[in-house]
Amino acid sequence: MSEINPLSAAGNQVGPLGLYVHVPFCATTCDFCAFYQTAPTADGISRYMQGIATEADLVEWGGRGVETVFWGGGTPGLLSPKDILTLGGIVRSRLIGGAKEWTVEMAPASVTPARLAALKEIGVTRISMGAQSFQPTLLEGLGRQHTREQIFRAYERIREADFASVNIDLMFALPGQDEAAWLTDLGEALALAPDHLSTYCLTFEEDTKLWVKLSKGQVKLDVEHEARLYETTWARLEAAGYGQYEVSNFARAGHACLHNLHTWRMHEWVGLGPSAASQHARVRGGNVADLAKWHAHLALRERVTEDRVELTPALLAEDALIFGVRMNAGVNLAELSGRFPSAPWREVELQITRLQEAGVAEVNGGYLRLTPRGRIIADAVGAEIMDAFADTATK
Repeated sequence: MSEINPLSAAGNQVGPLGLYVHVPFCATTCDFCAFYQTAPTADGISRYMQGIATEADLVEWGGRGVETVFWGGGTPGLLSPKDILTLGGIVRSRLIGGAKEWTVEMAPASVTPARLAALKEIGVTRISMGAQSFQPTLLEGLGRQHTREQIFRAYERIREADFASVNIDLMFALPGQDEAAWLTDLGEALALAPDHLSTYCLTFEEDTKLWVKLSKGQVKLDVEHEARLYETTWARLEAAGYGQYEVSNFARAGHACLHNLHTWRMHEWVGLGPSAASQHARVRGGNVADLAKWHAHLALRERVTEDRVELTPALLAEDALIFGVRMNAGVNLAELSGRFPSAPWREVELQITRLQEAGVAEVNGGYLRLTPRGRIIADAVGAEIMDAFADTATK
């Protein structure tokens, strides 16, 4: 049986096209952060802008316009208003008709009226502010370089600038944070009434300061405590009118992040900048996580050189299932099998049956969804789904 348009003849998937831009500059490194970053210098930022323009010219866009844009980091908000306008101009040349959504991550300490004005000018629609916590001792434990007062001042400025959506990021299961402290942070965030809340359980990534503390026994994991905080979060935010649309993401009606939704559904996106990942033109991979080496690759007209793999129907179906079940809407199995009919659906069906028997998944109306228990262990469920594709992901 032939594929039903999962990929066009030009090598592109059918569906929306996103653009991710990695801005690698950060003044300091937070204790939990494993993303690629480097200290900003005037020359480094200038060369970065030139590199982004060069890389954008190397992409085979196929005449398609970008629908969603996401600037991550690093700290995109460290860019000066002038540099924001420069980077925005490079992006706008690829939009063709304008973006449905344009998100920029900002740290509270970097929010200024001049930067916000520049972001509005280029067409940004959503600001995602990484507050993480409102409590000084917890912020210090994460290595964050802002104060609770800066969070409130930044949020007020963002609201005054009148962006269509405002997101606040929080983290839980932090060292020294009990359930009462977490509920206090949730209450502080809800009092601001953002359009969207992202609540992430702290993870210990290798080569971070927190990972070192964990390996030395200075901090400890408590899986049962994490599970309680998950359940507490979901109940508290539901009661406050925020719909959970993914394990870690909650939004008022109309404010879910389109860029993330398109990514989780395994549509295409182009990644620009050092360490940026791409899924485009039949290939998934990333740029080297080093500013100087990234420039060297661009000089040779090379991009997406790291972990490069050919996109196959089985691989796309596998990841659409793994990320799709993390969303509360679940996965439309008939629709997904229509996109990728050559994927190993018999094995998938057997695995789904096992997940149902284990009480972590359910199928209703043709949609595969995780149960509340399944959402708490979503990563483990994803690993089980991967087993169904073990011998076929490259086919």
